[in-house]
Amino acid sequence: MLNHTIRAHWRIENNLHWTLDVIFNEDSARRKKDNSSANFNIINKISLTLIEKDKSYKASKNLKRVKAALDDTYREYLIFGQDQLDLCDYD
Repeated sequence: MLNHTIRAHWRIENNLHWTLDVIFNEDSARRKKDNSSANFNIINKISLTLIEKDKSYKASKNLKRVKAALDDTYREYLIFGQDQLDLCDYD
């Protein structure tokens, strides 16, 4: 039972690490000054969570990341959600 729990935990950890490395290229990043590495890791995890929760755009996580980088409206949708965008007045 304990072995199963430990393996399940590491499976989740390894899956998260692999996803962050593939989507955000974390392993080759050269952020070494002070807390920059930890700060970017947190930002990447938040971004990954927002991308994974989005069901409005059917694409890979990497394509969603690129679309969020290039499309202001899609990025706002990911951050604030559709309900908040409906309340905004766009001119």
